[in-house]
Amino acid sequence: MRPVRSSLLCRLLPAPLSLALRSLVLVLLCITPRCQAVQAENVTVLEGGTAQISCRLQNYDGSIVVIQNPRRQTLFFNGTRALKDDRFQMVLFTPRLVRITLTNVSVYDEGGYFCQLYTDATHHQVATLSVLVPPETPTVEVKQEAVEGGEVELTCVSPRSKPAATLRWIRNSREIPGVVSQQDNGKTFSVSSTIRIPVERKDNGAALSCEAFHPALGSGQKRIRHYRLDVYFAPTVRIVPPSGILREGDSLSLTCSVTGNPLPRNIQWSKINDTLPERAEISGPNLQISRLSQSHNGTYLCQAQNNYGRAADHYTLLVYDPGAVVETHSAVPYAVIGGVLALLVFTVICVLIVTIWCSVRQKGSYLTHEASGLDEHGEVQEAFLNGNDASQGKKEYLL
Repeated sequence: MRPVRSSLLCRLLPAPLSLALRSLVLVLLCITPRCQAVQAENVTVLEGGTAQISCRLQNYDGSIVVIQNPRRQTLFFNGTRALKDDRFQMVLFTPRLVRITLTNVSVYDEGGYFCQLYTDATHHQVATLSVLVPPETPTVEVKQEAVEGGEVELTCVSPRSKPAATLRWIRNSREIPGVVSQQDNGKTFSVSSTIRIPVERKDNGAALSCEAFHPALGSGQKRIRHYRLDVYFAPTVRIVPPSGILREGDSLSLTCSVTGNPLPRNIQWSKINDTLPERAEISGPNLQISRLSQSHNGTYLCQAQNNYGRAADHYTLLVYDPGAVVETHSAVPYAVIGGVLALLVFTVICVLIVTIWCSVRQKGSYLTHEASGLDEHGEVQEAFLNGNDASQGKKEYLL
Protein backbone atom coordinates (compact mmCIF):
# COMPACT_ATOMS: atom_id res chain seq x y z
CA MET A 1 0.00 0.00 0.00
CA ARG A 2 1.49 3.30 -1.07
CA PRO A 3 1.63 6.09 1.55
CA VAL A 4 -0.71 9.03 1.04
CA ARG A 5 1.21 12.03 -0.25
CA SER A 6 1.19 15.08 1.98
CA SER A 7 0.30 17.40 -0.87
CA LEU A 8 -2.94 15.52 -1.46
CA LEU A 9 -3.86 15.63 2.23
CA CYS A 10 -3.08 19.33 2.36
CA ARG A 11 -5.64 19.90 -0.36
CA LEU A 12 -8.12 17.58 1.34
CA LEU A 13 -7.95 19.42 4.72
CA PRO A 14 -11.18 21.30 5.49
CA ALA A 15 -10.89 25.06 4.99
CA PRO A 16 -12.25 25.98 8.45
CA LEU A 17 -9.29 24.34 10.18
CA SER A 18 -6.98 26.91 11.77
CA LEU A 19 -3.48 27.49 10.52
CA ALA A 20 -2.04 25.93 13.65
CA LEU A 21 -4.02 22.72 13.15
CA ARG A 22 -3.15 22.55 9.45
CA SER A 23 0.52 23.06 10.26
CA LEU A 24 0.37 20.32 12.88
CA VAL A 25 -1.15 17.92 10.36
CA LEU A 26 1.57 18.76 7.87
CA VAL A 27 4.29 18.08 10.41
CA LEU A 28 2.78 14.73 11.35
CA LEU A 29 2.45 13.73 7.71
CA CYS A 30 5.98 14.71 6.79
CA ILE A 31 7.67 11.55 8.11
CA THR A 32 9.91 10.97 5.11
CA PRO A 33 12.83 13.13 3.98
CA ARG A 34 11.12 13.86 0.71
CA CYS A 35 7.97 15.36 2.33
CA GLN A 36 8.06 19.17 2.11
CA ALA A 37 5.75 21.68 3.76
CA VAL A 38 5.45 25.44 4.31
CA GLN A 39 4.08 27.43 7.25
CA ALA A 40 3.16 31.12 7.51
CA GLU A 41 2.74 33.47 10.46
CA ASN A 42 0.07 36.10 10.85
CA VAL A 43 1.33 39.66 11.40
CA THR A 44 -0.20 42.76 13.01
CA VAL A 45 1.48 46.12 12.52
CA LEU A 46 0.70 49.81 12.97
CA GLU A 47 0.09 51.90 9.92
CA GLY A 48 3.33 53.46 8.82
CA GLY A 49 5.39 50.75 10.50
CA THR A 50 7.35 47.80 9.10
CA ALA A 51 5.87 44.33 8.73
CA GLN A 52 7.89 41.10 8.62
CA ILE A 53 6.26 38.29 6.63
CA SER A 54 7.86 34.90 7.27
CA CYS A 55 7.46 31.54 5.55
CA ARG A 56 8.87 28.52 7.38
CA LEU A 57 9.96 25.55 5.26
CA GLN A 58 10.17 21.89 6.23
CA ASN A 59 12.43 19.41 4.44
CA TYR A 60 13.14 21.96 1.75
CA ASP A 61 14.94 20.37 -1.23
CA GLY A 62 15.45 23.44 -3.39
CA SER A 63 12.02 23.61 -4.92
CA ILE A 64 10.58 26.88 -6.12
CA VAL A 65 9.33 29.27 -3.43
CA VAL A 66 6.94 32.03 -4.48
CA ILE A 67 5.54 34.84 -2.29
CA GLN A 68 2.44 36.68 -3.51
CA ASN A 69 0.50 39.71 -2.21
CA PRO A 70 -3.25 39.70 -1.45
CA ARG A 71 -3.98 40.51 -5.11
CA ARG A 72 -2.05 37.37 -6.06
CA GLN A 73 0.74 39.36 -7.64
CA THR A 74 4.12 37.66 -7.31
CA LEU A 75 6.48 39.60 -5.07
CA PHE A 76 9.43 37.23 -5.05
CA PHE A 77 10.31 34.16 -7.11
CA ASN A 78 12.98 32.11 -5.30
CA GLY A 79 14.44 35.24 -3.76
CA THR A 80 14.31 37.32 -6.92
CA ARG A 81 12.15 40.45 -6.96
CA ALA A 82 9.24 40.12 -9.31
CA LEU A 83 7.20 43.23 -8.44
CA LYS A 84 8.67 46.70 -8.66
CA ASP A 85 7.74 47.95 -5.20
CA ASP A 86 10.80 49.02 -3.24
CA ARG A 87 8.89 48.80 0.03
CA PHE A 88 9.22 45.01 -0.19
CA GLN A 89 12.65 43.60 0.58
CA MET A 90 13.89 40.01 0.78
CA VAL A 91 15.87 39.91 4.01
CA LEU A 92 16.28 36.14 4.50
CA PHE A 93 16.21 33.08 2.25
CA THR A 94 17.37 29.81 3.84
CA PRO A 95 16.24 26.17 3.60
CA ARG A 96 14.28 26.72 6.81
CA LEU A 97 13.04 30.30 6.65
CA VAL A 98 12.10 32.83 4.01
CA ARG A 99 11.39 36.37 5.27
CA ILE A 100 10.47 39.60 3.56
CA THR A 101 9.82 43.07 5.02
CA LEU A 102 7.27 45.68 4.03
CA THR A 103 8.01 49.26 5.09
CA ASN A 104 5.63 52.19 5.44
CA VAL A 105 2.63 49.89 5.74
CA SER A 106 -0.80 51.26 4.90
CA VAL A 107 -4.26 49.84 5.40
CA TYR A 108 -4.33 49.00 1.69
CA ASP A 109 -1.48 46.52 2.22
CA GLU A 110 -3.39 44.33 4.63
CA GLY A 111 -4.76 40.96 3.64
CA GLY A 112 -3.41 37.44 2.99
CA TYR A 113 0.17 36.99 1.72
CA PHE A 114 0.72 33.60 0.09
CA CYS A 115 3.78 31.45 0.78
CA GLN A 116 3.82 28.81 -1.99
CA LEU A 117 6.16 25.86 -2.39
CA TYR A 118 6.10 24.26 -5.82
CA THR A 119 7.03 20.55 -5.86
CA ASP A 120 5.21 17.79 -7.69
CA ALA A 121 2.23 19.30 -5.93
CA THR A 122 1.76 22.89 -4.73
CA HIS A 123 1.88 23.67 -1.02
CA HIS A 124 0.81 27.11 0.18
CA GLN A 125 0.04 28.88 3.40
CA VAL A 126 -1.40 32.35 3.95
CA ALA A 127 0.14 34.92 6.29
CA THR A 128 -2.57 37.44 7.19
CA LEU A 129 -1.32 41.01 7.57
CA SER A 130 -3.52 43.17 9.81
CA VAL A 131 -2.93 46.93 9.97
CA LEU A 132 -3.97 49.00 13.00
CA VAL A 133 -4.63 52.71 12.53
CA PRO A 134 -4.34 54.59 15.84
CA PRO A 135 -6.39 57.78 16.10
CA GLU A 136 -4.84 61.18 15.89
CA THR A 137 -5.62 63.73 18.61
CA PRO A 138 -9.38 64.33 18.24
CA THR A 139 -10.85 67.70 17.32
CA VAL A 140 -13.68 69.62 18.99
CA GLU A 141 -16.39 71.24 16.90
CA VAL A 142 -18.87 73.82 18.22
CA LYS A 143 -22.21 73.92 16.44
CA GLN A 144 -23.18 77.35 17.73
CA GLU A 145 -21.71 79.88 20.12
CA ALA A 146 -22.41 79.51 23.82
CA VAL A 147 -24.50 82.35 25.26
CA GLU A 148 -25.26 82.88 28.94
CA GLY A 149 -28.49 81.15 29.90
CA GLY A 150 -28.46 78.84 26.88
CA GLU A 151 -26.89 75.53 25.90
CA VAL A 152 -23.74 74.68 24.01
CA GLU A 153 -23.33 71.67 21.74
CA LEU A 154 -19.83 70.23 21.49
CA THR A 155 -18.78 67.40 19.18
CA CYS A 156 -15.55 65.46 19.59
CA VAL A 157 -14.39 63.93 16.30
CA SER A 158 -11.87 61.18 15.61
CA PRO A 159 -11.85 61.15 11.81
CA ARG A 160 -9.78 58.04 11.13
CA SER A 161 -8.93 54.89 13.07
CA LYS A 162 -8.98 51.12 12.72
CA PRO A 163 -10.67 49.59 14.57
CA ALA A 164 -12.98 52.44 15.62
CA ALA A 165 -11.66 54.53 18.51
CA THR A 166 -13.55 54.97 21.79
CA LEU A 167 -14.30 58.60 22.76
CA ARG A 168 -15.03 60.00 26.21
CA TRP A 169 -15.82 63.54 27.46
CA ILE A 170 -14.34 64.62 30.82
CA ARG A 171 -15.08 67.67 33.00
CA ASN A 172 -13.73 68.10 36.53
CA SER A 173 -12.54 64.47 36.50
CA ARG A 174 -16.08 63.28 35.73
CA GLU A 175 -17.32 61.74 32.52
CA ILE A 176 -20.08 63.49 30.58
CA PRO A 177 -22.17 60.97 28.61
CA GLY A 178 -22.29 61.76 24.92
CA VAL A 179 -24.20 60.61 21.86
CA VAL A 180 -21.79 58.47 19.81
CA SER A 181 -21.96 57.96 16.07
CA GLN A 182 -19.69 55.87 13.84
CA GLN A 183 -19.11 55.86 10.09
CA ASP A 184 -17.41 53.17 8.02
CA ASN A 185 -15.04 54.70 5.51
CA GLY A 186 -14.07 51.42 3.91
CA LYS A 187 -10.75 50.61 5.50
CA THR A 188 -11.06 52.97 8.49
CA PHE A 189 -13.74 54.42 10.75
CA SER A 190 -14.67 57.93 11.84
CA VAL A 191 -16.20 58.35 15.29
CA SER A 192 -17.89 61.33 16.95
CA SER A 193 -19.33 62.01 20.41
CA THR A 194 -21.72 64.94 20.99
CA ILE A 195 -22.69 66.55 24.31
CA ARG A 196 -25.09 69.38 25.19
CA ILE A 197 -24.55 71.32 28.42
CA PRO A 198 -26.23 74.46 29.87
CA VAL A 199 -23.91 77.42 30.37
CA GLU A 200 -23.76 80.49 32.60
CA ARG A 201 -21.15 83.25 32.74
CA LYS A 202 -19.37 81.39 35.54
CA ASP A 203 -18.71 78.60 33.00
CA ASN A 204 -16.64 80.89 30.82
CA GLY A 205 -13.16 79.39 30.64
CA ALA A 206 -14.23 76.04 32.11
CA ALA A 207 -11.93 73.20 31.06
CA LEU A 208 -13.18 70.11 29.25
CA SER A 209 -11.30 67.34 27.49
CA CYS A 210 -12.10 64.70 24.90
CA GLU A 211 -10.14 61.45 25.22
CA ALA A 212 -9.66 58.85 22.49
CA PHE A 213 -8.76 55.25 23.41
CA HIS A 214 -7.51 52.63 20.97
CA PRO A 215 -5.85 49.18 21.11
CA ALA A 216 -2.93 50.47 19.05
CA LEU A 217 -2.08 53.04 21.75
CA GLY A 218 -1.31 50.46 24.38
CA SER A 219 -2.74 49.97 27.84
CA GLY A 220 -3.71 53.21 29.54
CA GLN A 221 -2.59 55.35 26.60
CA LYS A 222 -4.92 57.90 25.04
CA ARG A 223 -5.09 60.91 22.79
CA ILE A 224 -6.47 64.00 24.51
CA ARG A 225 -7.91 67.22 23.14
CA HIS A 226 -8.33 69.98 25.73
CA TYR A 227 -11.02 72.59 25.25
CA ARG A 228 -12.05 75.70 27.17
CA LEU A 229 -15.62 76.94 27.09
CA ASP A 230 -16.11 80.37 25.59
CA VAL A 231 -19.37 81.71 27.03
CA TYR A 232 -20.65 85.05 25.74
CA PHE A 233 -22.49 87.39 28.13
CA ALA A 234 -23.53 91.02 28.55
CA PRO A 235 -21.13 93.42 30.30
CA THR A 236 -21.18 94.58 33.91
CA VAL A 237 -19.91 98.03 34.92
CA ARG A 238 -18.70 99.32 38.30
CA ILE A 239 -17.09 102.69 39.02
CA VAL A 240 -14.31 102.53 41.58
CA PRO A 241 -14.72 105.76 43.63
CA PRO A 242 -11.91 107.70 45.32
CA SER A 243 -11.44 107.57 49.06
CA GLY A 244 -11.83 110.53 51.39
CA ILE A 245 -13.42 113.96 50.95
CA LEU A 246 -12.66 115.92 47.80
CA ARG A 247 -11.99 119.66 48.28
CA GLU A 248 -11.49 122.47 45.84
CA GLY A 249 -8.14 122.13 44.15
CA ASP A 250 -7.95 118.35 44.52
CA SER A 251 -7.85 115.91 41.59
CA LEU A 252 -10.53 113.35 40.84
CA SER A 253 -9.61 109.90 39.47
CA LEU A 254 -12.36 107.40 38.59
CA THR A 255 -11.85 103.90 37.20
CA CYS A 256 -14.61 102.11 35.31
CA SER A 257 -14.25 98.37 35.93
CA VAL A 258 -15.88 96.46 33.05
CA THR A 259 -16.44 92.75 32.50
CA GLY A 260 -18.13 90.95 29.62
CA ASN A 261 -17.50 88.50 26.81
CA PRO A 262 -16.53 89.80 24.42
CA LEU A 263 -14.96 92.54 26.52
CA PRO A 264 -16.38 95.91 25.42
CA ARG A 265 -13.78 97.92 23.56
CA ASN A 266 -15.45 101.32 23.85
CA ILE A 267 -16.14 102.75 27.31
CA GLN A 268 -18.16 105.97 27.36
CA TRP A 269 -17.89 108.62 30.08
CA SER A 270 -20.52 111.36 30.36
CA LYS A 271 -22.05 113.77 32.85
CA ILE A 272 -25.79 113.61 33.41
CA ASN A 273 -27.63 116.77 32.25
CA ASP A 274 -24.33 118.47 31.43
CA THR A 275 -21.14 118.16 29.42
CA LEU A 276 -17.87 116.87 30.76
CA PRO A 277 -15.60 119.57 32.23
CA GLU A 278 -12.89 120.97 29.98
CA ARG A 279 -10.20 119.62 32.28
CA ALA A 280 -11.60 116.08 32.12
CA GLU A 281 -9.16 113.58 30.63
CA ILE A 282 -10.33 110.13 29.51
CA SER A 283 -7.90 107.26 29.04
CA GLY A 284 -9.76 104.01 28.36
CA PRO A 285 -11.63 103.11 31.54
CA ASN A 286 -10.12 106.03 33.53
CA LEU A 287 -11.54 109.52 34.03
CA GLN A 288 -9.40 112.28 35.61
CA ILE A 289 -10.31 115.86 36.50
CA SER A 290 -7.63 118.16 37.93
CA ARG A 291 -8.13 121.26 40.13
CA LEU A 292 -11.65 120.49 41.22
CA SER A 293 -14.18 123.21 41.92
CA GLN A 294 -17.79 123.23 42.93
CA SER A 295 -18.72 123.75 39.29
CA HIS A 296 -17.64 120.15 38.72
CA ASN A 297 -20.30 118.81 41.06
CA GLY A 298 -22.74 116.43 39.46
CA THR A 299 -23.32 112.81 38.47
CA TYR A 300 -20.82 111.12 36.17
CA LEU A 301 -21.85 108.08 34.13
CA CYS A 302 -19.80 105.19 32.73
CA GLN A 303 -21.38 103.00 30.01
CA ALA A 304 -20.22 99.92 28.11
CA GLN A 305 -21.88 97.52 25.66
CA ASN A 306 -21.19 94.49 23.50
CA ASN A 307 -23.32 92.38 21.18
CA TYR A 308 -25.17 90.84 24.14
CA GLY A 309 -26.21 93.87 26.18
CA ARG A 310 -25.41 97.24 27.78
CA ALA A 311 -24.55 98.25 31.36
CA ALA A 312 -23.84 101.50 33.24
CA ASP A 313 -22.81 102.84 36.65
CA HIS A 314 -22.78 106.38 38.07
CA TYR A 315 -20.82 108.43 40.60
CA THR A 316 -22.00 111.65 42.25
CA LEU A 317 -19.25 114.21 42.82
CA LEU A 318 -19.57 116.72 45.69
CA VAL A 319 -16.67 119.12 46.08
CA TYR A 320 -16.42 120.80 49.50
CA ASP A 321 -15.35 124.40 50.13
CA PRO A 322 -12.40 124.29 52.61
CA GLY A 323 -13.51 127.61 54.19
CA ALA A 324 -17.00 126.30 54.78
CA VAL A 325 -15.55 123.17 56.31
CA VAL A 326 -13.35 125.22 58.69
CA GLU A 327 -16.26 127.51 59.65
CA THR A 328 -18.41 124.54 60.39
CA HIS A 329 -15.78 123.01 62.60
CA SER A 330 -15.13 126.33 64.45
CA ALA A 331 -18.86 126.80 65.15
CA VAL A 332 -19.11 123.52 66.94
CA PRO A 333 -17.52 124.70 70.29
CA TYR A 334 -19.77 127.81 70.40
CA ALA A 335 -22.82 125.67 69.96
CA VAL A 336 -21.71 123.50 72.82
CA ILE A 337 -21.10 126.57 75.05
CA GLY A 338 -24.47 128.01 74.10
CA GLY A 339 -26.13 124.76 75.01
CA VAL A 340 -24.42 124.74 78.41
CA LEU A 341 -25.44 128.36 79.10
CA ALA A 342 -29.02 127.61 78.13
CA LEU A 343 -29.01 124.72 80.55
CA LEU A 344 -27.69 126.96 83.35
CA VAL A 345 -30.32 129.63 82.67
CA PHE A 346 -33.02 127.00 82.74
CA THR A 347 -31.70 125.68 86.05
CA VAL A 348 -31.65 129.19 87.61
CA ILE A 349 -35.19 129.84 86.48
CA CYS A 350 -36.33 126.57 88.02
CA VAL A 351 -34.63 127.48 91.34
CA LEU A 352 -36.29 130.93 91.41
CA ILE A 353 -39.67 129.39 90.72
CA VAL A 354 -39.28 126.94 93.59
CA THR A 355 -38.04 129.70 95.95
CA ILE A 356 -40.97 132.00 95.17
CA TRP A 357 -43.42 129.18 95.61
CA CYS A 358 -42.02 128.33 99.08
CA SER A 359 -42.06 132.02 100.12
CA VAL A 360 -45.69 132.36 99.16
CA ARG A 361 -46.64 129.39 101.30
CA GLN A 362 -44.86 130.80 104.41
CA LYS A 363 -46.58 134.22 104.10
CA GLY A 364 -50.00 132.66 104.00
CA SER A 365 -49.34 130.80 107.27
CA TYR A 366 -48.24 134.05 109.12
CA LEU A 367 -51.40 135.91 108.17
CA THR A 368 -53.52 133.15 109.67
CA HIS A 369 -51.84 133.41 113.07
CA GLU A 370 -52.25 137.25 113.12
CA ALA A 371 -55.99 136.93 112.67
CA SER A 372 -56.23 134.57 115.60
CA GLY A 373 -54.52 137.19 117.87
CA LEU A 374 -57.08 139.84 116.98
CA ASP A 375 -59.89 137.59 118.13
CA GLU A 376 -58.36 137.23 121.57
CA HIS A 377 -57.92 141.05 121.92
CA GLY A 378 -61.63 141.48 121.33
CA GLU A 379 -62.44 139.18 124.21
CA VAL A 380 -60.37 141.38 126.60
CA GLN A 381 -62.21 144.49 125.57
CA GLU A 382 -65.53 142.77 126.10
CA ALA A 383 -64.56 141.68 129.64
CA PHE A 384 -63.51 145.20 130.61
CA LEU A 385 -66.81 146.71 129.51
CA ASN A 386 -68.73 144.12 131.52
CA GLY A 387 -66.89 145.16 134.74
CA ASN A 388 -65.29 141.91 135.36
CA ASP A 389 -62.45 141.87 137.81
CA ALA A 390 -59.30 142.09 136.04
CA SER A 391 -57.58 139.97 138.58
CA GLN A 392 -59.93 137.09 137.97
CA GLY A 393 -59.22 135.21 134.97
CA LYS A 394 -56.39 137.49 134.17
CA LYS A 395 -54.87 136.45 130.95
CA GLU A 396 -51.97 137.78 129.05
CA TYR A 397 -52.13 138.03 125.39
CA LEU A 398 -49.42 138.66 123.11
CA LEU A 399 -50.45 141.07 120.45
